[in-house]
Amino acid sequence: MKALFRYTAFTLALFFAVSCKKQPAAAPVVPLPVLPPVVPGAPVNYLQQAKDTHTFTVNNLLTASYGYRANTTSKSSNCFEWYNVSQIYADAAMVAAGETGYLMYMNNTFKFMDNMWDKKDLRGGYFASVNLDGSGAGGDKYVDDNALSGMVYLEAYEVTTGADKQAYLAKAKACADWLINSGLWDNAYGGGFYWNTQKPEKPTQTNGLTLQLFAKLYGLTGASIYRDWARQVDAWLSAKMFDPNTGLYIWKIDGAGEGSKHNEKFTYDNAIMIEAFLIYSKVFNDPSYLTKAQNLGKAMNNTLWNALYKGYVFNTAETRINPAWCAWGSQAMIRLYEADKNEAWLVYAKENINRLNIANRNSTNLGYYFFAGFDGQNRSTEMETVDQAWMQRLQAMLSKF
Repeated sequence: MKALFRYTAFTLALFFAVSCKKQPAAAPVVPLPVLPPVVPGAPVNYLQQAKDTHTFTVNNLLTASYGYRANTTSKSSNCFEWYNVSQIYADAAMVAAGETGYLMYMNNTFKFMDNMWDKKDLRGGYFASVNLDGSGAGGDKYVDDNALSGMVYLEAYEVTTGADKQAYLAKAKACADWLINSGLWDNAYGGGFYWNTQKPEKPTQTNGLTLQLFAKLYGLTGASIYRDWARQVDAWLSAKMFDPNTGLYIWKIDGAGEGSKHNEKFTYDNAIMIEAFLIYSKVFNDPSYLTKAQNLGKAMNNTLWNALYKGYVFNTAETRINPAWCAWGSQAMIRLYEADKNEAWLVYAKENINRLNIANRNSTNLGYYFFAGFDGQNRSTEMETVDQAWMQRLQAMLSKF
Protein backbone atom coordinates (compact mmCIF):
# COMPACT_ATOMS: atom_id res chain seq x y z
CA MET A 1 0.00 0.00 0.00
CA LYS A 2 2.82 2.43 -0.48
CA ALA A 3 3.28 4.66 -3.52
CA LEU A 4 5.99 5.68 -6.01
CA PHE A 5 7.05 9.19 -6.94
CA ARG A 6 9.96 11.52 -7.68
CA TYR A 7 12.41 11.56 -4.80
CA THR A 8 15.95 11.54 -3.68
CA ALA A 9 17.74 8.30 -4.53
CA PHE A 10 17.09 7.02 -1.03
CA THR A 11 13.38 7.70 -1.06
CA LEU A 12 12.96 6.42 -4.58
CA ALA A 13 14.47 3.10 -3.59
CA LEU A 14 12.32 3.01 -0.49
CA PHE A 15 9.20 3.71 -2.50
CA PHE A 16 9.86 1.32 -5.36
CA ALA A 17 10.23 -1.58 -2.96
CA VAL A 18 6.67 -1.15 -1.75
CA SER A 19 4.74 0.01 -4.79
CA CYS A 20 5.40 -1.98 -7.88
CA LYS A 21 2.35 -4.11 -7.27
CA LYS A 22 -0.11 -1.38 -8.08
CA GLN A 23 1.30 1.99 -8.90
CA PRO A 24 2.37 3.37 -12.28
CA ALA A 25 5.75 4.92 -12.92
CA ALA A 26 6.16 8.48 -11.77
CA ALA A 27 4.28 11.04 -13.84
CA PRO A 28 5.31 14.65 -14.38
CA VAL A 29 4.10 17.01 -11.69
CA VAL A 30 1.99 20.10 -12.34
CA PRO A 31 3.06 23.17 -10.35
CA LEU A 32 0.10 25.13 -9.03
CA PRO A 33 -0.23 28.39 -7.12
CA VAL A 34 -0.46 28.33 -3.36
CA LEU A 35 -4.08 27.91 -2.30
CA PRO A 36 -5.71 30.06 0.39
CA PRO A 37 -5.87 28.66 3.91
CA VAL A 38 -9.08 27.47 5.50
CA VAL A 39 -10.66 30.30 7.50
CA PRO A 40 -10.37 29.39 11.20
CA GLY A 41 -13.72 28.43 12.62
CA ALA A 42 -15.46 28.34 9.25
CA PRO A 43 -18.08 25.56 9.16
CA VAL A 44 -17.32 22.64 6.89
CA ASN A 45 -20.10 20.55 5.36
CA TYR A 46 -18.26 17.25 5.43
CA LEU A 47 -21.24 15.21 4.26
CA GLN A 48 -21.60 17.35 1.15
CA GLN A 49 -17.88 17.02 0.48
CA ALA A 50 -18.23 13.24 0.78
CA LYS A 51 -21.11 13.29 -1.70
CA ASP A 52 -19.14 15.47 -4.11
CA THR A 53 -16.21 13.07 -3.91
CA HIS A 54 -18.48 10.13 -4.66
CA THR A 55 -19.92 11.97 -7.65
CA PHE A 56 -16.42 12.43 -9.05
CA THR A 57 -15.70 8.72 -8.50
CA VAL A 58 -18.91 7.59 -10.21
CA ASN A 59 -18.37 9.91 -13.16
CA ASN A 60 -14.70 9.10 -13.71
CA LEU A 61 -13.80 5.73 -12.18
CA LEU A 62 -16.84 3.46 -11.81
CA THR A 63 -17.24 0.74 -14.47
CA ALA A 64 -20.35 -0.95 -15.81
CA SER A 65 -19.58 -4.02 -13.70
CA TYR A 66 -19.24 -1.95 -10.49
CA GLY A 67 -15.51 -2.30 -10.20
CA TYR A 68 -13.39 0.84 -10.17
CA ARG A 69 -10.59 1.60 -12.57
CA ALA A 70 -7.38 2.23 -10.64
CA ASN A 71 -6.93 5.79 -11.85
CA THR A 72 -7.90 8.22 -14.59
CA THR A 73 -4.60 7.95 -16.46
CA SER A 74 -2.04 5.14 -16.77
CA LYS A 75 -4.02 2.38 -15.00
CA SER A 76 -7.49 3.11 -16.35
CA SER A 77 -7.85 -0.48 -17.62
CA ASN A 78 -7.16 -2.18 -14.27
CA CYS A 79 -9.00 -2.70 -11.01
CA PHE A 80 -6.94 -3.13 -7.84
CA GLU A 81 -8.18 -5.11 -4.87
CA TRP A 82 -7.56 -2.65 -2.09
CA TYR A 83 -8.80 0.25 -4.21
CA ASN A 84 -12.14 -1.50 -4.71
CA VAL A 85 -12.56 -2.49 -1.07
CA SER A 86 -11.58 1.02 0.02
CA GLN A 87 -14.53 2.30 -2.00
CA ILE A 88 -16.77 -0.23 -0.27
CA TYR A 89 -15.38 1.15 3.00
CA ALA A 90 -16.26 4.67 1.86
CA ASP A 91 -19.80 3.69 0.92
CA ALA A 92 -20.27 1.85 4.21
CA ALA A 93 -19.39 5.08 6.00
CA MET A 94 -22.05 6.88 3.98
CA VAL A 95 -24.64 4.28 4.96
CA ALA A 96 -23.59 4.66 8.62
CA ALA A 97 -24.15 8.41 8.22
CA GLY A 98 -27.74 7.75 7.13
CA GLU A 99 -27.26 7.75 3.35
CA THR A 100 -28.85 4.39 2.54
CA GLY A 101 -28.70 4.99 -1.21
CA TYR A 102 -25.04 4.01 -1.09
CA LEU A 103 -25.94 0.41 -0.23
CA MET A 104 -26.42 -0.31 -3.92
CA TYR A 105 -22.87 0.75 -4.79
CA MET A 106 -21.41 -1.08 -1.81
CA ASN A 107 -23.20 -4.37 -2.44
CA ASN A 108 -22.59 -4.38 -6.19
CA THR A 109 -18.86 -3.81 -5.76
CA PHE A 110 -18.79 -6.58 -3.17
CA LYS A 111 -20.24 -8.91 -5.81
CA PHE A 112 -17.62 -7.74 -8.31
CA MET A 113 -14.89 -8.64 -5.84
CA ASP A 114 -15.72 -12.32 -6.32
CA ASN A 115 -13.88 -12.04 -9.65
CA MET A 116 -10.65 -11.43 -7.74
CA TRP A 117 -10.94 -14.41 -5.37
CA ASP A 118 -8.67 -17.37 -6.13
CA LYS A 119 -11.08 -20.19 -6.90
CA LYS A 120 -8.37 -22.66 -7.94
CA ASP A 121 -6.78 -22.75 -4.50
CA LEU A 122 -8.84 -24.21 -1.67
CA ARG A 123 -7.34 -21.60 0.63
CA GLY A 124 -8.73 -18.82 -1.55
CA GLY A 125 -7.41 -15.30 -1.07
CA TYR A 126 -7.73 -12.21 -3.22
CA PHE A 127 -5.42 -11.51 -6.13
CA ALA A 128 -4.12 -7.96 -6.43
CA SER A 129 -5.53 -6.98 -9.83
CA VAL A 130 -8.22 -7.75 -12.40
CA ASN A 131 -9.41 -6.36 -15.73
CA LEU A 132 -12.34 -3.96 -15.78
CA ASP A 133 -14.75 -6.70 -16.84
CA GLY A 134 -13.64 -8.97 -14.02
CA SER A 135 -11.45 -11.23 -16.12
CA GLY A 136 -7.75 -11.92 -15.78
CA ALA A 137 -7.39 -11.99 -12.00
CA GLY A 138 -3.75 -12.36 -11.16
CA GLY A 139 -0.62 -11.00 -9.60
CA ASP A 140 0.55 -11.74 -6.12
CA LYS A 141 -1.69 -12.01 -3.09
CA TYR A 142 -1.11 -9.37 -0.43
CA VAL A 143 -1.60 -9.92 3.26
CA ASP A 144 -2.39 -6.27 3.94
CA ASP A 145 -4.96 -6.11 1.14
CA ASN A 146 -6.72 -9.29 2.26
CA ALA A 147 -6.72 -8.19 5.89
CA LEU A 148 -8.10 -4.78 4.95
CA SER A 149 -10.79 -6.50 2.87
CA GLY A 150 -11.84 -8.44 5.93
CA MET A 151 -12.07 -5.29 8.03
CA VAL A 152 -14.05 -3.52 5.31
CA TYR A 153 -16.51 -6.39 5.16
CA LEU A 154 -16.97 -6.32 8.91
CA GLU A 155 -17.97 -2.67 8.68
CA ALA A 156 -20.33 -3.51 5.81
CA TYR A 157 -21.68 -6.28 8.05
CA GLU A 158 -22.55 -3.65 10.65
CA VAL A 159 -24.66 -1.56 8.24
CA THR A 160 -26.51 -4.33 6.39
CA THR A 161 -29.17 -6.89 7.23
CA GLY A 162 -30.30 -10.38 6.29
CA ALA A 163 -28.46 -12.33 3.61
CA ASP A 164 -26.17 -9.40 2.77
CA LYS A 165 -25.06 -9.15 6.39
CA GLN A 166 -24.22 -12.83 6.56
CA ALA A 167 -22.38 -12.74 3.23
CA TYR A 168 -20.10 -9.96 4.48
CA LEU A 169 -19.31 -11.84 7.67
CA ALA A 170 -18.61 -15.05 5.78
CA LYS A 171 -16.18 -13.32 3.43
CA ALA A 172 -14.41 -11.55 6.27
CA LYS A 173 -13.87 -14.93 7.89
CA ALA A 174 -12.66 -16.32 4.56
CA CYS A 175 -10.07 -13.53 4.34
CA ALA A 176 -8.87 -14.29 7.87
CA ASP A 177 -8.77 -18.02 7.18
CA TRP A 178 -6.65 -17.39 4.06
CA LEU A 179 -4.20 -15.40 6.20
CA ILE A 180 -3.93 -18.25 8.69
CA ASN A 181 -3.41 -20.89 6.02
CA SER A 182 -1.39 -18.85 3.52
CA GLY A 183 2.04 -19.91 4.78
CA LEU A 184 3.03 -16.25 4.96
CA TRP A 185 3.80 -16.32 8.68
CA ASP A 186 7.06 -18.05 9.57
CA ASN A 187 9.89 -17.91 12.08
CA ALA A 188 12.06 -15.47 10.14
CA TYR A 189 12.65 -12.39 12.34
CA GLY A 190 10.91 -14.22 15.15
CA GLY A 191 7.54 -14.38 13.38
CA GLY A 192 5.32 -11.90 11.58
CA PHE A 193 3.42 -11.94 8.30
CA TYR A 194 5.18 -11.22 5.04
CA TRP A 195 3.80 -8.44 2.87
CA ASN A 196 2.86 -10.76 0.02
CA THR A 197 3.35 -14.17 -1.56
CA GLN A 198 6.84 -13.19 -2.79
CA LYS A 199 7.89 -12.89 0.88
CA PRO A 200 10.01 -9.74 0.45
CA GLU A 201 9.62 -8.19 3.91
CA LYS A 202 7.48 -7.98 7.04
CA PRO A 203 5.91 -4.52 7.51
CA THR A 204 4.06 -3.01 10.45
CA GLN A 205 0.95 -2.10 8.47
CA THR A 206 0.59 -5.64 7.11
CA ASN A 207 0.67 -7.15 10.59
CA GLY A 208 -1.35 -4.35 12.14
CA LEU A 209 -4.23 -4.99 9.76
CA THR A 210 -4.18 -8.71 10.52
CA LEU A 211 -4.26 -7.87 14.23
CA GLN A 212 -7.36 -5.74 13.65
CA LEU A 213 -9.11 -8.50 11.72
CA PHE A 214 -8.28 -11.34 14.09
CA ALA A 215 -9.27 -9.35 17.16
CA LYS A 216 -12.53 -8.15 15.67
CA LEU A 217 -13.48 -11.61 14.45
CA TYR A 218 -12.74 -13.04 17.87
CA GLY A 219 -15.11 -10.49 19.36
CA LEU A 220 -17.83 -11.43 16.88
CA THR A 221 -17.43 -15.20 16.82
CA GLY A 222 -15.69 -16.19 20.04
CA ALA A 223 -13.54 -18.59 17.99
CA SER A 224 -10.32 -19.33 19.83
CA ILE A 225 -8.28 -19.51 16.63
CA TYR A 226 -8.82 -15.79 16.03
CA ARG A 227 -8.00 -15.01 19.67
CA ASP A 228 -4.74 -16.93 19.49
CA TRP A 229 -3.67 -15.30 16.23
CA ALA A 230 -4.50 -11.84 17.54
CA ARG A 231 -2.31 -12.40 20.58
CA GLN A 232 0.51 -13.83 18.50
CA VAL A 233 0.57 -10.94 16.04
CA ASP A 234 0.32 -8.37 18.83
CA ALA A 235 3.27 -9.92 20.67
CA TRP A 236 5.43 -9.89 17.55
CA LEU A 237 4.63 -6.27 16.70
CA SER A 238 5.46 -5.14 20.23
CA ALA A 239 8.72 -7.09 20.30
CA LYS A 240 10.03 -6.29 16.83
CA MET A 241 8.44 -3.15 15.40
CA PHE A 242 7.96 -0.71 18.28
CA ASP A 243 10.52 2.07 18.64
CA PRO A 244 10.57 3.17 22.31
CA ASN A 245 12.61 6.27 21.46
CA THR A 246 9.75 7.83 19.50
CA GLY A 247 6.83 5.82 20.82
CA LEU A 248 6.00 4.90 17.21
CA TYR A 249 6.10 1.78 15.07
CA ILE A 250 8.74 1.45 12.36
CA TRP A 251 8.13 0.69 8.71
CA LYS A 252 9.39 -2.89 8.17
CA ILE A 253 12.03 -5.58 8.70
CA ASP A 254 13.72 -7.46 5.88
CA GLY A 255 17.00 -9.01 4.74
CA ALA A 256 18.95 -12.09 5.73
CA GLY A 257 19.55 -13.56 9.16
CA GLU A 258 17.94 -11.57 11.96
CA GLY A 259 16.90 -8.94 9.45
CA SER A 260 17.40 -5.22 8.97
CA LYS A 261 14.98 -2.77 10.51
CA HIS A 262 13.82 0.21 8.48
CA ASN A 263 13.11 2.92 11.00
CA GLU A 264 11.12 5.34 8.85
CA LYS A 265 7.79 6.24 10.45
CA PHE A 266 4.60 6.31 8.39
CA THR A 267 1.36 7.97 9.44
CA TYR A 268 -0.87 5.16 8.29
CA ASP A 269 1.27 2.42 9.88
CA ASN A 270 0.76 4.02 13.27
CA ALA A 271 -2.88 4.90 12.59
CA ILE A 272 -3.50 1.23 11.87
CA MET A 273 -1.87 0.28 15.16
CA ILE A 274 -4.03 2.74 17.11
CA GLU A 275 -7.17 1.17 15.72
CA ALA A 276 -5.79 -2.32 16.37
CA PHE A 277 -5.16 -1.45 20.03
CA LEU A 278 -8.63 0.04 20.43
CA ILE A 279 -10.26 -3.09 19.00
CA TYR A 280 -8.04 -5.27 21.19
CA SER A 281 -8.89 -3.24 24.29
CA LYS A 282 -12.61 -3.67 23.71
CA VAL A 283 -12.59 -7.32 22.67
CA PHE A 284 -10.22 -8.51 25.41
CA ASN A 285 -11.59 -6.08 28.00
CA ASP A 286 -8.08 -4.79 28.61
CA PRO A 287 -7.93 -1.04 29.41
CA SER A 288 -4.13 -1.05 29.10
CA TYR A 289 -4.60 -1.23 25.33
CA LEU A 290 -6.70 1.92 25.38
CA THR A 291 -3.76 3.58 27.13
CA LYS A 292 -1.39 2.18 24.50
CA ALA A 293 -3.62 3.62 21.76
CA GLN A 294 -3.74 7.02 23.47
CA ASN A 295 0.03 7.09 23.92
CA LEU A 296 0.54 6.15 20.29
CA GLY A 297 -1.84 8.93 19.24
CA LYS A 298 0.20 11.43 21.26
CA ALA A 299 3.40 10.16 19.67
CA MET A 300 1.88 10.53 16.20
CA ASN A 301 0.94 14.11 16.97
CA ASN A 302 4.43 14.83 18.28
CA THR A 303 6.36 13.39 15.33
CA LEU A 304 4.08 12.98 12.30
CA TRP A 305 2.07 16.19 12.53
CA ASN A 306 3.09 19.25 10.52
CA ALA A 307 2.25 22.11 12.89
CA LEU A 308 2.68 24.79 10.22
CA TYR A 309 0.17 23.33 7.76
CA LYS A 310 -1.84 21.33 10.29
CA GLY A 311 -1.77 17.93 8.66
CA TYR A 312 -0.10 14.52 8.88
CA VAL A 313 3.03 13.80 6.90
CA PHE A 314 3.02 10.73 4.68
CA ASN A 315 6.24 9.58 6.33
CA THR A 316 9.30 11.02 7.95
CA ALA A 317 11.26 11.01 4.65
CA GLU A 318 8.59 12.61 2.42
CA THR A 319 7.61 16.23 1.79
CA ARG A 320 4.33 15.64 -0.04
CA ILE A 321 1.02 14.28 1.21
CA ASN A 322 -1.41 11.67 -0.10
CA PRO A 323 -5.18 11.57 0.51
CA ALA A 324 -5.41 7.86 1.37
CA TRP A 325 -2.37 7.29 3.55
CA CYS A 326 -2.51 10.65 5.32
CA ALA A 327 -6.30 10.53 5.81
CA TRP A 328 -5.77 7.28 7.70
CA GLY A 329 -4.41 9.44 10.52
CA SER A 330 -7.82 11.10 10.81
CA GLN A 331 -9.53 7.73 11.11
CA ALA A 332 -7.27 6.88 14.05
CA MET A 333 -8.08 10.18 15.73
CA ILE A 334 -11.82 9.62 15.26
CA ARG A 335 -11.52 6.16 16.76
CA LEU A 336 -9.67 7.61 19.75
CA TYR A 337 -12.40 10.20 20.24
CA GLU A 338 -15.07 7.51 20.07
CA ALA A 339 -13.19 5.60 22.77
CA ASP A 340 -12.41 8.34 25.29
CA LYS A 341 -14.45 11.42 24.18
CA ASN A 342 -11.40 13.69 24.27
CA GLU A 343 -12.29 16.33 21.68
CA ALA A 344 -8.64 17.16 21.06
CA TRP A 345 -8.46 14.07 18.85
CA LEU A 346 -11.26 15.44 16.67
CA VAL A 347 -9.37 18.68 16.13
CA TYR A 348 -6.49 16.74 14.59
CA ALA A 349 -8.89 14.62 12.54
CA LYS A 350 -10.66 17.63 11.06
CA GLU A 351 -7.62 19.81 10.46
CA ASN A 352 -5.89 16.96 8.64
CA ILE A 353 -8.83 16.47 6.26
CA ASN A 354 -9.13 20.23 5.78
CA ARG A 355 -5.46 20.35 4.77
CA LEU A 356 -5.91 17.55 2.24
CA ASN A 357 -8.84 19.47 0.77
CA ILE A 358 -6.60 22.50 0.34
CA ALA A 359 -3.58 20.65 -1.00
CA ASN A 360 -4.92 17.77 -3.07
CA ARG A 361 -8.43 18.66 -4.22
CA ASN A 362 -9.16 19.91 -7.72
CA SER A 363 -11.53 22.83 -7.19
CA THR A 364 -13.24 22.25 -10.56
CA ASN A 365 -14.02 18.54 -10.71
CA LEU A 366 -13.67 17.95 -6.91
CA GLY A 367 -11.40 14.94 -7.34
CA TYR A 368 -8.16 14.40 -5.40
CA TYR A 369 -4.64 14.24 -6.78
CA PHE A 370 -2.40 11.35 -5.80
CA PHE A 371 0.27 13.54 -4.18
CA ALA A 372 0.76 17.24 -3.50
CA GLY A 373 2.82 19.51 -1.30
CA PHE A 374 1.27 20.72 1.93
CA ASP A 375 0.84 24.12 0.26
CA GLY A 376 -1.03 22.67 -2.73
CA GLN A 377 1.89 22.89 -5.13
CA ASN A 378 3.82 20.10 -6.87
CA ARG A 379 0.69 18.09 -7.53
CA SER A 380 0.87 14.78 -9.35
CA THR A 381 -1.34 14.22 -12.37
CA GLU A 382 -2.91 10.91 -11.30
CA MET A 383 -6.27 10.72 -9.58
CA GLU A 384 -6.44 7.33 -7.90
CA THR A 385 -9.65 5.58 -6.87
CA VAL A 386 -8.21 4.79 -3.45
CA ASP A 387 -7.60 8.48 -2.71
CA GLN A 388 -11.18 9.40 -3.58
CA ALA A 389 -12.41 6.51 -1.44
CA TRP A 390 -10.53 7.51 1.68
CA MET A 391 -11.51 11.17 1.39
CA GLN A 392 -15.15 10.20 0.91
CA ARG A 393 -14.91 7.88 3.89
CA LEU A 394 -13.29 10.31 6.29
CA GLN A 395 -15.61 13.15 5.35
CA ALA A 396 -18.61 10.89 5.89
CA MET A 397 -17.22 9.88 9.29
CA LEU A 398 -16.57 13.49 10.29
CA SER A 399 -20.10 14.52 9.27
CA LYS A 400 -21.36 12.92 12.50
CA PHE A 401 -19.42 15.32 14.72
